[in-house]
Amino acid sequence: MKAYIVEDNAVIRDNLMETLTELAGVHTVGYSETEQGACFWLAQHPRDWQLLVVDLFLQQGSGLGVLRKCGQRGSRQRVVVLSNYATADIRARCLASGADAVFDKSTELDQFLAYCSRQH
Repeated sequence: MKAYIVEDNAVIRDNLMETLTELAGVHTVGYSETEQGACFWLAQHPRDWQLLVVDLFLQQGSGLGVLRKCGQRGSRQRVVVLSNYATADIRARCLASGADAVFDKSTELDQFLAYCSRQH
């Protein structure tokens, strides 16, 4: 499975990419630190990913903007929000904006990795 990561914290992003590869068999094909960069890459590579992992707070823009831009995607492409701010309200907003699942970075990593593993 190929993943694209939208995360502006380099330490978190690097650890996430390594963990996804080792524990879920996911290969990262690229990343962006901004909404604009993510939306541009997604527009240029509409079929080059199966998993999109999005943080909500970015260097520029927001993960919600990325979610809105990737509404036209294939039936086998999944979009997951991974955020430190996964409150009930934020979860509802993300799901309404097109996310398939929302996980809290600090408390739900095991559930996130299990979700990613099941998508193969």
